[in-house]
Amino acid sequence: MATTRHAHTNWNGNLLEGEGRVTLDSSSIGSFDVSWPARAEEPHGVTSPEELIAAAHSACYSMALSNGLAKGGTPPVSLETHAEVDFQPGTGITGIRLTVRGDVPGLSAEAFAAAAQDAKVNCPVSQALQAVPITLTIEA
Repeated sequence: MATTRHAHTNWNGNLLEGEGRVTLDSSSIGSFDVSWPARAEEPHGVTSPEELIAAAHSACYSMALSNGLAKGGTPPVSLETHAEVDFQPGTGITGIRLTVRGDVPGLSAEAFAAAAQDAKVNCPVSQALQAVPITLTIEA
């Protein structure tokens, strides 16, 4: 079954001095302030498109890896995925770094690494973001 998710942003003012608020409409879980300074400098309690991409990527990657491990007969006890999205003003998003750690009883480090790489390639968000380099670090 296909799904569609919705969000919207209300923006006031110009890019450099303006501000906005992004609302997650489908889930109704909240609204978050966005601004250029939070995107190009320090967040100071305000989010950015890149942080939202990092959140989506870490969640999607974790789901893809969990599914792959379970299909392989070694479901994880837990996975912890961090995503970092680099933004360069004037250039755009320049790279994404995923870091994953997993507790998967009965699975060798090599098999976990193979499953982690497969999830990186097959995660729908990774596929949508393939215009930028995506690296993966696997932690023990």
